[in-house]
Amino acid sequence: MAVLDVALDPGQPTGLLTGRGFEDRADDLAVVNPFNSRVIARVSLASQGDVEDAVAAASAHLPPPPAAARAAVLDEAARLVANRAEAFARTICLEAGKPIAQARGEAARCVDTLTFSALEARSLAGEVVPMEASAAGAGKLAVVLREPVGVVGGIAPFNFPLNLVAHKVGPAIAAGCPVVLKPASSTPLSALLLGQVLLEAGLPPGVLTIVVGGGGTVGGALVDHPDVPMISFTGSPEVGWGIRARQPRKEVALELGNSTPVIVAHDADVDLAAGKLAGSGYTHAGQSCISVQRVYVQQAVHDRFVEAFVTEVEALVVGDPADDATQVGPLIDDAARSRVMGLVDEAGEEGARVAAGGQVEDGVLRPTVLTGVAPDMRVCREEAFGPVVGVAAYDDVGEAIDLANSSPYGLQAGIFTARADRAIAWARRLHFGGVLINETPTFRADQQPYGGVKDSGNTREGPRYAVQNMTEAKFVGLSLPPD
Repeated sequence: MAVLDVALDPGQPTGLLTGRGFEDRADDLAVVNPFNSRVIARVSLASQGDVEDAVAAASAHLPPPPAAARAAVLDEAARLVANRAEAFARTICLEAGKPIAQARGEAARCVDTLTFSALEARSLAGEVVPMEASAAGAGKLAVVLREPVGVVGGIAPFNFPLNLVAHKVGPAIAAGCPVVLKPASSTPLSALLLGQVLLEAGLPPGVLTIVVGGGGTVGGALVDHPDVPMISFTGSPEVGWGIRARQPRKEVALELGNSTPVIVAHDADVDLAAGKLAGSGYTHAGQSCISVQRVYVQQAVHDRFVEAFVTEVEALVVGDPADDATQVGPLIDDAARSRVMGLVDEAGEEGARVAAGGQVEDGVLRPTVLTGVAPDMRVCREEAFGPVVGVAAYDDVGEAIDLANSSPYGLQAGIFTARADRAIAWARRLHFGGVLINETPTFRADQQPYGGVKDSGNTREGPRYAVQNMTEAKFVGLSLPPD
């Protein structure tokens, strides 16, 4: 195993994180920079036996240490990540192709996620049950305790290789659950570096283990292990719902995809909407579950919005993600780029017009705007997960709401209008887990309840909400002696 790029942290781990620390294996995989296709590191590849060992190491840490000790580890880890934020940002940039400015933002968000997780560890408590509210409960005192579900299997995606790992590991530690983590095979370095930081922060070896490998081998072994009662998965709907069907008796928390819609009303601040959506539609080359994908603009301001939007999009800086000025970098690999280009070409054949972008330059797909998109086009029905935004006109807001709801997904949506009262009424009719008003729906604060409905998932992330999913209620009743 080896670190092959001098820009990576000198102490970057490349072995598996086991109950004994970082260990190398004979088999490895290459981590490739998506921008220039150079191998930046070689990382140990786990076997099914390594998964068995990881689960055994994790299980040995149940019951967990006191909440105060868990909180102290998370607080110290947040401090260490903040101190090494630039190293984390460079790692994210190199392995995921995320522009460095956006990678710095992800590192800062990881600090928040760990800090909020520490707060949840300190405030984790049950409740008193009002037993004497019924005749049957007279003379009794009862409480509900929150106890960890057990070992959590975390499966994380490539697009936020640090912060989405933190959203699984941080709440699990807060809840008292040991974690076996499988990061995305294309972006394992950030997760391994975070694992090192957690050990430095005082996390006992084995509370977190990290196994790197494919979904069909390592992921499958983790999902099917009988001593892993909960799986927390972020990724594609096909894989996520497949896990849910495969393990119906486990707690399976799913945070999946979206085809993010935005409604722009005739009274909206068009320039505000165009600026916000141009930025958020192409962050990390559109590789976000809540990247703006469909924009429905009221007919009266449609042309003005398209002109302003295209101007903003064409001004985005495209190129090397290591450059501080770059706003849009590469897709994760050639296959992803070909898939997204196929959606663009197909939409054009079906009547959409390319108003901006649509070409590949130096391996990077330029930010693309499609006008005249229709709901039956795949670029609207499916999650594009690339730098493509479609725009269409509508007359009546009811039509726009129906168009937004027509997708099988329901993660987050957006509304731009001058009327807050009207926006709230529309938000109630949008079937999504979150609705942002006069803000891009690509927005996420790490303490908010984040998750979707329909094909977008079945859970809510954010440390407070994840901790509830990772704990079980235990009723404890006591009969009081008579006076």
